[in-house]
Amino acid sequence: MIERTIETESDMLALGEHVAERLDRRGFIALYGDLGAGKSVFARGVARAFGISHVSSPTFTIVCEYPTDPKLFHFDAYRLSDSDELFAIGFDDYLREDGMLLMEWANRVPEALPADRLDVTIEGSGMEPRTVVIRPCGERYEEVFHEDPCV
Repeated sequence: MIERTIETESDMLALGEHVAERLDRRGFIALYGDLGAGKSVFARGVARAFGISHVSSPTFTIVCEYPTDPKLFHFDAYRLSDSDELFAIGFDDYLREDGMLLMEWANRVPEALPADRLDVTIEGSGMEPRTVVIRPCGERYEEVFHEDPCV
């Protein structure tokens, strides 16, 4: 587990970008945090690692797919009532894709999450600094994040 204090939005963007690069832009990142914590800012940082400058919110569409190489799939589970709704849109197929799956509000669909993933919990809101806890789940993630991702 890695814990960081993030003071600014640009620091959160940089952290998201760096985490994506450390994962070679492949894998599954589950984002947790309250409204206004900074999940979408972190997601924009991940997208920046893919060369994407504008990120659409997938709140109403559930997923935005970016035709990058490898692909980036940005999910938002906020409006889902359960995992069945996620699987109804073909979530199994997305899990088999070569690329990065990033899910905001992962706590809404815990039974759908792969066992191997990177959990990123963001605490705080408003103008206060954020505490970011990065918890690797699975051997690959533990190898990549055995030390602070910003070193």
